[in-house]
Amino acid sequence: MKVIIVGAGEVGFHIAQRLSEENQDVVLIDQAPEQIKRVADNLDVQAFLGSGTSPRILKDAGIREADMLLATTDSDEVNLISCLIAKNLNPYLIKVARLRNEEYVNELPLLLDKDHLGIDHVINPQSEMVSSVQRLMEIPGASEVIDFVEGRVKLIGVMVDKKSPFAGRKLLSFTKAEGDILVGAIIRKNQVIIPHGNDSILAEDLVYLVARSQELDQTLALFGVKEKSLRRVIIIGAGQTGQALARVMDRAKISTKIIEKDEAICAQLSAGLSNVIVINGDGTDKELLEEENIGSADFLVAITGDEESNILISLLAKGLGTRKTITRVSKLSYLPLMSAIGIDTVVSPRLAAVRAILQYIRPGKILSVAPLKGEHAEAIEAEALETSDIVNKPLHKIKIPKGVIIGAIFRENEIIIPRGDTVIIPGDRLIIFALQQMLPKLEKLLTVKLEYF
Repeated sequence: MKVIIVGAGEVGFHIAQRLSEENQDVVLIDQAPEQIKRVADNLDVQAFLGSGTSPRILKDAGIREADMLLATTDSDEVNLISCLIAKNLNPYLIKVARLRNEEYVNELPLLLDKDHLGIDHVINPQSEMVSSVQRLMEIPGASEVIDFVEGRVKLIGVMVDKKSPFAGRKLLSFTKAEGDILVGAIIRKNQVIIPHGNDSILAEDLVYLVARSQELDQTLALFGVKEKSLRRVIIIGAGQTGQALARVMDRAKISTKIIEKDEAICAQLSAGLSNVIVINGDGTDKELLEEENIGSADFLVAITGDEESNILISLLAKGLGTRKTITRVSKLSYLPLMSAIGIDTVVSPRLAAVRAILQYIRPGKILSVAPLKGEHAEAIEAEALETSDIVNKPLHKIKIPKGVIIGAIFRENEIIIPRGDTVIIPGDRLIIFALQQMLPKLEKLLTVKLEYF
């Protein structure tokens, strides 16, 4: 597959890196010389200095032979124009655009129309982040929550406490009395493990559990995660994402305060909210946080445009007794450091965009893709096709590469936690965990089978 990426910022660079490691044909376009130099110094891909809205640059980059265009710059207008020009140069090209402006997003039916821009997929990182925060609030004891099969299957990231009954135990020792628990991945000191029966869970591991939604409380209770009702939320920062989250809290009638430095934004936001208190102030001011009794908050969401401030605010809140913090961090290089300095949970607009884009890069019947913490593994939802070699035989007879595990099967409104004698049938929706370095092997094994890549 040949992919042209317009924009070599955090999102474009990260996607290019992932595709390059999988031996895809990647071309990056950016008009900033320092970004092109970064690409040339670090990635084995082609890079063009220029604007992604230039027909000449797009032609030089090979737009007429490309399979996909990813418009990932920080400018919605550049992304839209790039897609429009690309459509005229190559009508068969798949076009994916990153858009942040709500006015554009609200006009999606028009933008997607083949007679207009003809955009195939639109990525809205703010919407993805708000959804992520909502899922985390629904399960406050989780480090990460990912929905599959329209929310009927959940992938929950949980830290294993030293007192947990599962600490130090092999997976094959789990009993039926403990329920159908499937551990899809283990993060241990920034190392990703796709586990099998002989692997053990250790204290301080971050484990990703596959659970049926209706059995979620039972599964979390086994791991010592006790849920409490969500009563009080504080949001720091009233940018687009902060405002969208405040509106969600307003509709849910959850006791919420939002703190913002810009007086004009506060006045405008306050006029549109009924159940959310808007406070004009600096979220990094410890005295203000104490005045607002931040220590009694169930959640603090630090979501300003300044990630260093967000980190500081979250650490202050934890020190003052806040039950849980969610911190917006844009720089992907910061993410591995967050847990080491005491940050509970991170949301990232750029990582949200990367996750959404990966779904469209994988050809075939891929329904969703979620890179796991550390970015060295993926959880993938795919459909098993009738032509696949993976169907109509027990799993123990299928040569699945080491570092890959089928975590769950969804079949006719039933969630199946697979065992060795489980048989996959055509039409099943599979949740697959795979180490990143195993993706090329999966490509060779399953290209024709699952139409996976």
